[in-house]
Amino acid sequence: MTKRIRIRDIATEAGVSAGAVSRALKGQPGLKEETRQRILTIARQQGYDFTRLRNDKLRRVLFLLHRQHNISSALTFYSPLLLGVENACRDAGIALSFLALGPTDAVEEQVRLHDPDALLCAGFFEPELLAALRNMQLPLALIDLWAPGLPSVNPDNLQGGYLATRHLIAQGRTRIAFLASSLAHYSIRLREKGYRQALYEAKLLTPPEYEAIAPPLLDTESSLVSAVEELLALPQRPDAIFAYNDSAALIAIRVCQQHGVKVPEEIAIVGFDDIDTASVAHPPLSTIAIDKASLGRSGLQLLIDGARDDEQQLLPVRLVARQSAGEGLN
Repeated sequence: MTKRIRIRDIATEAGVSAGAVSRALKGQPGLKEETRQRILTIARQQGYDFTRLRNDKLRRVLFLLHRQHNISSALTFYSPLLLGVENACRDAGIALSFLALGPTDAVEEQVRLHDPDALLCAGFFEPELLAALRNMQLPLALIDLWAPGLPSVNPDNLQGGYLATRHLIAQGRTRIAFLASSLAHYSIRLREKGYRQALYEAKLLTPPEYEAIAPPLLDTESSLVSAVEELLALPQRPDAIFAYNDSAALIAIRVCQQHGVKVPEEIAIVGFDDIDTASVAHPPLSTIAIDKASLGRSGLQLLIDGARDDEQQLLPVRLVARQSAGEGLN
């Protein structure tokens, strides 16, 4: 079967961005005429199908999620994000499909089954898997992830980590731990950096064991339970925990309660994401809220607009401080 020539094929040959190729093919402004003609010449030489040009260039978008996620629990965050993408696709007349993908999969074979015009990756993907996807020469954008040379949209993770930690400091907490499954994820690293910034400004020095990174067990939940139990076993345990996401924060609440530690009186806990279960937890969970539907829509818009390969967007976040009756702020 003859390989379909994609915009990114032409961009690679011409040494320009995919957005520049899109503008040239559509006759849009913003390019020197010499550059436009060079792009059109390369497109013809490569056999690009000019009959595919339409205002609604994208017809099929494939939404990708990493298979390493516990899909059932990850969807508490990614479902509203995916629905935001779906609504935007519906408005733009684009068909959307979904695929959970891992590095041991036959990547190109699995993706080609969906015959997509573009790819939208959400959440963590290791560099090797991203490289395999990029080799397919399809327009590609990232949501809740950053990688060099790819357009991306993220919540303001740095500011979110800062706000969460400042909230705990404002409650008089001075021994604040950071709980994470890994620091390999771009978003988690920035949340940790915001946590450190808030501690630095408050002149709070925390011991290294307060950075509780879950041990690399097969099951993420078991790893997080182990990390929280290590915090509780310290000679001077923390009086607060900033968890990298709400699922981890809810695990921390459960482990504390199982060990007879009162939340928030003895240990205050703050999460990140504002998933639905955060507000109905006992006690209710303070968290950093992300407009997940807007995050999804913004990711799709990067593809529709033919975003520059280095384009990065940050969406604002906000603190949601919840109070449990008679128990103070959590």
